[in-house]
Amino acid sequence: MSAEDQVEHPSERLIGRYARGDTEDTGGTGGTGGTGGTGGTGGAGLAHDEVWALEAHLESCARCRARLAAVTRDATPAVTALVDGVWAELTPQLPAIAPMPQRRRWALPLSAWASPVMVPWLFMTVLVTLTAVILDSLNDLSGQGVSFVLLLAPVLPVLGVAASWARGLDPAYELIAGTPRAGLHLVLRRTTSVLVVVISALLVAGWVTGAGVAQWLLPCLAFTTGALALGGLIGVTRAAIGLVAVWAAVIVAPTVAVSRTPVVLHADALPVWGAVFALGLVVVIARRSAYTLLGIHR
Repeated sequence: MSAEDQVEHPSERLIGRYARGDTEDTGGTGGTGGTGGTGGTGGAGLAHDEVWALEAHLESCARCRARLAAVTRDATPAVTALVDGVWAELTPQLPAIAPMPQRRRWALPLSAWASPVMVPWLFMTVLVTLTAVILDSLNDLSGQGVSFVLLLAPVLPVLGVAASWARGLDPAYELIAGTPRAGLHLVLRRTTSVLVVVISALLVAGWVTGAGVAQWLLPCLAFTTGALALGGLIGVTRAAIGLVAVWAAVIVAPTVAVSRTPVVLHADALPVWGAVFALGLVVVIARRSAYTLLGIHR
């Protein structure tokens, strides 16, 4: 006896009521008595748990799917005629439709770490880093001491992280938000993918301009964890925009105006940046359940 024969299959009456749409939501319009041994009464629709159990069984049982198809043809001839008519029109057109291209093997693990909408933002980040290197080279020629690489490093990853969680930018937002790993696990994955690109670009920029790794790395990480920590309260996108606006108004604009590196980017401020990074990381971990809420993606 096969494994399929050992499984308890639903009765013909239960499949018939399901095919007619006789559920609690329809008020038992089928009007047939009994539910195949489940104790249902005439006029009462199939309970939601019965529907769920039946649909779960149909997913794994080809025999019962064939039974359901046969009952549907008999119970709902209008629907059957409609489906047959659609297939009659589509069948001649199917050979002319190009098959879906096969997904590359490397694209599957990559999609688990990054969203397609992040790609333009990451390119923009690399372009901004290149611009900062050019400006630093011009400053060296003019004798000014402002390092644009250090000035822009804290906010470079923030907009990329925000883009990876922007509800209006991601066409698959609803699917992603409904996955079991849509919480902190996926937040950290996408943040890591952004940091890999940003830190790689800053490593090259720091090597070209002579900026120390710690001088730009700690502010970069501190702003990233700060955006995620604040995003747990108001949403990652809003938090990122707010932090970038504050940094531009309080630090970038005065620095460009006076042509002097601010105190917050000196080596003496590195312990403070390290403390901010550690504090942000603690807040993110402590409020990890907040990243399962839909508001976090806004």
